[in-house]
Amino acid sequence: MSRKKNIFAPDTRSQYSQVFAVLSWLFVAAMACIIFYMSSRSDVDLDTSTGMITVIKDALAAATTALFGHPVDVSPIGHFTEFFLLGGALANALRLHLPLNRACVLAAVIASLYGVTDELHQIFVPGRTCDPLDWVVDTIAALLAAVLVTAFLKLREKRAEQHLI
Repeated sequence: MSRKKNIFAPDTRSQYSQVFAVLSWLFVAAMACIIFYMSSRSDVDLDTSTGMITVIKDALAAATTALFGHPVDVSPIGHFTEFFLLGGALANALRLHLPLNRACVLAAVIASLYGVTDELHQIFVPGRTCDPLDWVVDTIAALLAAVLVTAFLKLREKRAEQHLI
């Protein structure tokens, strides 16, 4: 007779944790690559040849024009989205190695510094510029995501503790 392996045995949890950590860091790397890729696109490329991104950008531009009655630059929305995802991913990955509050702060700092390099990168891309206000949007988005991830994880931990009592 064979015994079924307990999927919650310590060695399995350890493997799960390692896989989760690797996937968490891969998501961070993927977001950094996406941001770099999007920043390497010229203004013309962003408007015409980035596939689904162009479709989304056009839809946002049309929606904001309809809402406000005049064209609105939707670039800050793209920056906010990219850096919100990066900040959240960093907070999630860093919390596996640091206390949660430290992970939150460090995630915001790293994402903000990456925002600086992103803006400097855009100086060398035709039709793009280094805009300090974009960096401000990047930093706010990353900080907001890191704080939300931290709050969610603390709430989840508190609920788990209450269920154990």
